[in-house]
Amino acid sequence: MVRVIAGLWRWRRNPLRRTTDLLEAWVALAALLVIVLGGGFAGLVAGSAAHDALQRSVRAQAQQRHQVWATPSRAASRPSAAADPEAVAGREMHRRVEARWTAPDGSEHSGPVAAPGAVRAGERFRIWTDARGRVVPRPMDASTARAHAVLAGLGAAAFTGAVAAGGRELVTRRMLNRRYRRWDREWERAGQDWGRAGAGS
Repeated sequence: MVRVIAGLWRWRRNPLRRTTDLLEAWVALAALLVIVLGGGFAGLVAGSAAHDALQRSVRAQAQQRHQVWATPSRAASRPSAAADPEAVAGREMHRRVEARWTAPDGSEHSGPVAAPGAVRAGERFRIWTDARGRVVPRPMDASTARAHAVLAGLGAAAFTGAVAAGGRELVTRRMLNRRYRRWDREWERAGQDWGRAGAGS
C-alpha cells in the first residue's frame, strides 16, 4: 500500500520526468482505486454472502438440534480436552462418561458423551442431539455467525488488495526491466569511445 501511494508522487512536475514515470503513476492510481473501492466492494459482497449463508445455518441448526438431559452411569478413567467448539474460552476440560438419554423422538440412547466437569453417577447434565438422539455439537449462535461473516469480508478485501498490489508490482517491475534493456542498448550504441577526449570529432 505504501509503495502504491509512493508511486503517485511520479505525477509531480519535474523536467526529468519520463513518460514511463507518468505511466507508473497511472498504474499506482489504478491499484489504489482497486484496493480502496474494489477491496471494499469485494469485502462487502463476500461478508454479506457469508452472513446470509451462516444465518441460514444458524436457523437450521436451531431447528435440528435439541438439548436433552443425560444421566451418567459411570465416569471414564481419564479426562479429555474436547471442549465445546462454540465455548468462549474453549479450554474447559470435559470428562468422557457413559450416559443414557432420551431423544426428542422418544427413543432411548446410551454411549460416551462429554460431561462438563466432574459428574457423579445419577447426576444429570445437558447434551445436544439431533431429532434421532445422535450427539451433535451445540448449534452456532447468531453472534458467532456475524463474527465469521466479518472475517470472511475482511479476508476478501485483503485478498483483493493483495492482488492489486501484486499486479502493480509486476507491471512496474516489467517496465523497469524494459527501461534497463533500453539503457543497455543505448550504452552499446555509444561504443567504446564514450568519455574519451576527441570522441566523435
